[in-house]
Amino acid sequence: MYTVGIDIGGTKIAAALVAADGSLVREAKLPTPSTDSQALTKAVVHLVNEMSYGEKIVGVGVAAAGFIDAKQANIYYAPNLSWRNEPLKANLEAALQVPVLIENDANAAGWAEYRFGVGRGARHMVMLTIGTGVGGAIIADSTLLRGGFGIAGELGHIRVVPNGRLCGCGQLGCLEQYGSGTALLKSAKDFVAAGAPKSERLAALKASAGHLTGTEVYQAILERDEGALDLLAELGAWIGQAIASLTAVLDPELVVIGGGVSDSGELLLGPMREAYLQHLPARGFRPELEIKAAEFLNDAGLVGVADLARAHFQL
Repeated sequence: MYTVGIDIGGTKIAAALVAADGSLVREAKLPTPSTDSQALTKAVVHLVNEMSYGEKIVGVGVAAAGFIDAKQANIYYAPNLSWRNEPLKANLEAALQVPVLIENDANAAGWAEYRFGVGRGARHMVMLTIGTGVGGAIIADSTLLRGGFGIAGELGHIRVVPNGRLCGCGQLGCLEQYGSGTALLKSAKDFVAAGAPKSERLAALKASAGHLTGTEVYQAILERDEGALDLLAELGAWIGQAIASLTAVLDPELVVIGGGVSDSGELLLGPMREAYLQHLPARGFRPELEIKAAEFLNDAGLVGVADLARAHFQL
């Protein structure tokens, strides 16, 4: 028996019919009507009906970037969508007549890695998704940690710089402002604008494209441009420092790095591991965790939330 997984992003909604082993049977995508909550709900209903046509499904799992309540029914706040205290579970169940579970997208991705990816065999795992922002998921003793209000794992909003850069959450100095793809692009723009040493290649890519975006920065990284690699190493160092702090609270065996920036592979993970060891409390007198790249790419949210829905609803 199958479940349907839905992953709602700022620009697209991805859907899949998912088997018990995490494999995708059918897939589809639609643009996200991010400013119209009713249209967004209708789009999800359409995708669920399309994915489940002719099949009996256990339920539906919906992953979205935002703060989800402890009942996994309402979205308190979704930064890139129009939802504010949205009763999404009730709205979808009324239209679909099947049970629905709502989950944060990073939690869903982390669960996919724990169940079917690089985290298989671990009991205590943390995942960080490094993309436009920084998402997080915590697996503690083989259980997805959701917290008292349902919004645990927002690791992008741990503070790494007192009175640092203003974050979209309203606070100053969050990891997201130093360890995300957005932060990397900002650093690259500042680097070029200042005419810094080793900025020549990034400046040339900017001139060729007319502006500097993540595409140009990633191109420079692929070319092993020294300036771009220095910026990437700085980003990795911020994340590694944060991981060292997390060990004092969570003591994970494994940290999985996903998201678009993780495509840089060892160019990012190397500086990250170095910073982690440099800042690890009681280094030399305790076990050291592993830091690995995620196995899943674009399908992690779909697979993870479908599996969570299966576990929740299957009798």
